[in-house]
Amino acid sequence: MAHIRSRKHPAAQAIALAALAVPATLVAQQAEPARQPQESTLPEVKAKSSAENEFKADAVASPKFTQPLVDTPQTITVIKKEVMKQQAATSLSDALRNTPGITLQLGENGNTTTGDSIFMRGFDTTSSIFVDGIRDLGNISRDIFNIEQVEVVKGPSGSDNGRGASSGYVNLVSKVAGARAFGDAAIILGTDSRVRATADINRPLEIGIPGSAVRLNLMAQDYGAPGRDEVKSKRFGFAPSLVLGLGTPTRTTLNYLFVDQENRPDGGVSTYGLEGYIGAQGPAVDPSNYYGSLDDFDDVTLHMFTARIEHNLTPSTVLRNITRLGSTEQDYVLTGVNAVTFDAANPAASTVARSRQGRHQTNQILTNQTNLGTELTAGSVKHSLSTGFEFIYEKQNQANAQTLTDTTLPATLQQARANLYAPSVGDVFLIPPHKGAYTKGDTISAAIYAFDTMKLSERWLLNAGLRWEKFHTETNGSTFTAATATVPESLVQNPQLSLTDSLVSWKVGAVFKPTPDSSVYATASNSYQPPGGANFSLSSSTTNQASPTLEPQEGSNIEIGAKWDLFDGKLAATAAAYRSENKNELVSDGATPPTFSQIGKRRVDGIELGLVGQVMPALNLSAALACMDPQIIQGVPEGTGATQGGVIVYSPKVAFTSWATYKLPFGLTIGGGARYVDTVARSSNLVVTSNLPGTQAYWVADAMLAYQVTKAFGVQLNLYNLFDKEYVASVNNGGSRYIPGQPRNALVTAYLSF
Repeated sequence: MAHIRSRKHPAAQAIALAALAVPATLVAQQAEPARQPQESTLPEVKAKSSAENEFKADAVASPKFTQPLVDTPQTITVIKKEVMKQQAATSLSDALRNTPGITLQLGENGNTTTGDSIFMRGFDTTSSIFVDGIRDLGNISRDIFNIEQVEVVKGPSGSDNGRGASSGYVNLVSKVAGARAFGDAAIILGTDSRVRATADINRPLEIGIPGSAVRLNLMAQDYGAPGRDEVKSKRFGFAPSLVLGLGTPTRTTLNYLFVDQENRPDGGVSTYGLEGYIGAQGPAVDPSNYYGSLDDFDDVTLHMFTARIEHNLTPSTVLRNITRLGSTEQDYVLTGVNAVTFDAANPAASTVARSRQGRHQTNQILTNQTNLGTELTAGSVKHSLSTGFEFIYEKQNQANAQTLTDTTLPATLQQARANLYAPSVGDVFLIPPHKGAYTKGDTISAAIYAFDTMKLSERWLLNAGLRWEKFHTETNGSTFTAATATVPESLVQNPQLSLTDSLVSWKVGAVFKPTPDSSVYATASNSYQPPGGANFSLSSSTTNQASPTLEPQEGSNIEIGAKWDLFDGKLAATAAAYRSENKNELVSDGATPPTFSQIGKRRVDGIELGLVGQVMPALNLSAALACMDPQIIQGVPEGTGATQGGVIVYSPKVAFTSWATYKLPFGLTIGGGARYVDTVARSSNLVVTSNLPGTQAYWVADAMLAYQVTKAFGVQLNLYNLFDKEYVASVNNGGSRYIPGQPRNALVTAYLSF
């Protein structure tokens, strides 16, 4: 694969592919004889109100799901762009507030997370984020300016996408060109020095090819962070989309996405003195304290080129092929806070240790995926089939800088300790040097899959999916060891490691339909996460879960539920009870010295309730409740690190989210919502002896007012955290630092349609 260029140069690879693909597409389209327009996709069962329903979606975008949501035996939340617009959401993290049970984490003590690090249903889901059904690589914060809807699929789904988390996955659906001409622009101004502008323009084209259209999405942002004056988020992005052949048997879509970010990241605030902090002798620090450097940075460049071709072989049979070439490059330096030295005689002189981390990481993906969807009848059984094969190449190159601290390094490399209560942003810092430490990993995989929904009668459906894939992962790298008083620094080349294996993933479900608009279902599914599956990094240590000598972790899910489309399909009510497990985890027996074995198991029992859609013509509602019982069934049985019987980290037992809007007859829309998150543990240890063991429960309320001044112009006011609640948004694994929840703040948006 070609070398990915520096982040400061044009997207040569994507442009070259587009230049090659467009002429071939033009020739194919012009050579095709004129035909009567046919449906562009397989026929879908849609609610009567789907075109005007701002909150409720009737289906997901993937052709692997052959039925509408009401007949799909799985918990799936779809967050539409209209909801994200009403909330003035700008990132994936913002959008995911609309589904309960998802929490964010800050990362390891020496490896602070700067991107979308999410936990769902008790399991880390960071590496199970997809764009248009294709895995999205890189630990970055994702903007949603080019997103049509966000789909949250809960429960292990290895048959859908291959290796993945036991919790499920998140899929972002990109905007594409369509036949209707429209233009939308928006500018957002807010407290805390926030400015953002977006545009979405779609136009049909007259270029000699029937059904041609082009769409362009643009975004520019310069955001501060409420309550965190030094934290910045500066972004620019554009996403053109070209479609040829709309309304004809053959359709071609070419999409390109470019995003550039220049951020000043947040290393967090000391947790010292927060409620529950162990051993605190003084008060909590001001949540606006910034312990980092004004020279900290987090720069990201993303390129993504996608070509999709669809052809109707018959009115009920569609052949699809999608190719994607993508790259993400991230370069960051960040300052984190760690242990506190409290001065009881003079609390104002107390200090906190700091560390300076640096990383340069590139991720690349090249994939080609083919899908065939059809409907057929065998005897009295009607089949909705979706089958295909996939080839995927994924690569990650990570170069870690030497972490600089205030105590463990020679004096010339030590970082100044910060005053705990009054840190200075004027402190002078060294740039963490790159000493040659790196990890390179790549995975090549090939897969075949098949899904079938069998309609046995008007009341009974059976659903089954099966995926077989074979993969090969390779890792190589080097390890840097800093100098001590007696030993010089060293750089050691690590042995090259590899793993070749095959995975078989499945799901089955049965659906009973008491009425045409309702269903009761039972389903079971699994997924696998092989060693190195989350980050392409294998380990030579047999006590590391990434050792190629170990078996894959296996996730499983059993779920029963019910779905009901009310009010002529305008409002969806859902309920589900489930048990999700993850086994084959590597755990210690707690002895000295310890023995490790793959007997670890985590389990989450839970229920989820949801209500989304149009309650009345003027009232739209989205509300959901999640209750979980997250447990360590088999863990470390004894010793200071005992976890067996403990709780799973970052998993609130109760979570609730809601958003509602009401349209008044004179053009005014009022709206708002509330979110509740229960206490969250940051450690599964039965006994936690230091720092912050977990975070406290909290409620947060938001509000919105929108006024349509004219048909083409409107304004919107969003107020966040109405009651100015102080809370912990995320905490690091060690419990020494956290990201505060945003204090009360506001955004004003002006919308223009043309």
